[in-house]
Amino acid sequence: DADARIALGALLVRLARTDGSYDAEEIAQIDAVLMDRYGLVDFEAADLRAQCETAETEAPDTVRFTRAIKDAVPYDDRIGVIEALWSVVLADGVRDKNEDALLRMIAPLLGVTDQDSHKARQRVEARS
Repeated sequence: DADARIALGALLVRLARTDGSYDAEEIAQIDAVLMDRYGLVDFEAADLRAQCETAETEAPDTVRFTRAIKDAVPYDDRIGVIEALWSVVLADGVRDKNEDALLRMIAPLLGVTDQDSHKARQRVEARS
């Protein structure tokens, strides 16, 4: 679903920008998530990310994005979305309190429990 793609990418961008730094590691991780989830090649992922950056800038709230994902994505796949979000938070090697706070807000909006979000973070940390 195109709306869910843009919503996920915009959430990834919003999360990466939350600490006031949108750096190369985070951008590369966003592109990697988009390539992996949607079977894109690098330039397609960069194109989609650019659309998501625009959507993120124009959207007044996060709920619009989480609703689009929750409506289009089954629960088990939403846990994968949380893993993708954690992968961006951890991409620069720093767990910023603002990124943590935003992710703690996003998880329940996606209908994902705190326990499942915690387990998702642990899986991402184990892969790093």
